[in-house]
Amino acid sequence: MAGRQPPLGVLGAHLVVTRLPRTGAATLAVAVALGPALVACSADEPSPADAGPVSASSAPPASPAPVEPPDPVEPPPTATCYRLSYDDAVAPTSSAPAVRCASPHTAVTFDAGPLDTVVDGHLLAVDSERVQAEVAERCPAALGDFVGGGPDALRLSMLRSVWFTPSLEEADRGASWYRCDVVALAGAEQLADLTPPMRGVLGTEAGRERYGMCGTAEPGTPDFSRVLCSAEHTWRAVQVVDLGAGQGDAAYPGEDAARARGQEPCEAAGRQAAEDPLDFSWGYEWPDADQWAAGQRHGLCWVPD
Repeated sequence: MAGRQPPLGVLGAHLVVTRLPRTGAATLAVAVALGPALVACSADEPSPADAGPVSASSAPPASPAPVEPPDPVEPPPTATCYRLSYDDAVAPTSSAPAVRCASPHTAVTFDAGPLDTVVDGHLLAVDSERVQAEVAERCPAALGDFVGGGPDALRLSMLRSVWFTPSLEEADRGASWYRCDVVALAGAEQLADLTPPMRGVLGTEAGRERYGMCGTAEPGTPDFSRVLCSAEHTWRAVQVVDLGAGQGDAAYPGEDAARARGQEPCEAAGRQAAEDPLDFSWGYEWPDADQWAAGQRHGLCWVPD
């Protein structure tokens, strides 16, 4: 059984929304739960049946004909487009056909290559935990270089990486590759169509506007949901609050400390975005301990838009 982290998660652990009108201040704090983890499983191969002993009077078995090893299957080509659904995107394997990039599509392959399946002389299955973990680290790390704009531009966007490896049947025929695709979340469990070219898209103002992270209502209210900034919206994520200081093994600072880190920068972002510096609103999200352990080391500042 091989597990896979959900690649399409967005920050949503804790949220505080603060208004600072001339006549006073009001604060609303709510908890926003993430969806359940998605796990892909594959059944173990059945062991061959025991053929039993051969008696002395039996004729010797015929020698099997030599079997040529299968030709290695090349990794999927990059710059290839697919029309995937959300369920397709979070699956560990994909059989979706490629489509013309000039036609509607929701995924573009930005990286692909051979799997490292040999460890200490032992061949690992493509769905083994170690092989899958390496791909799950490789693809998100490579996405930022592909879309450009720097780490904060990616964190403030709805672009995500998804990844695929061969099925067990394909692996038996010699396939040993990984494939990384970029997708855009249009909302909860929905993908948006992509507009080519995607390489370097967050390095442009138009790309950041199209794929930025916005909200349909005030964060923390019942009508709030995350959408692309190119869709109808009333709030926008505008600033990243780095909580991890680049330390991959840093301990969770605790909810109080994580919350305190965002108060000053997010208040300043709200003041800067408002027409009246004495009457403005702002919001701040920060990760909980579980999200921190999964690699979420930053918070987000929100302002009305």
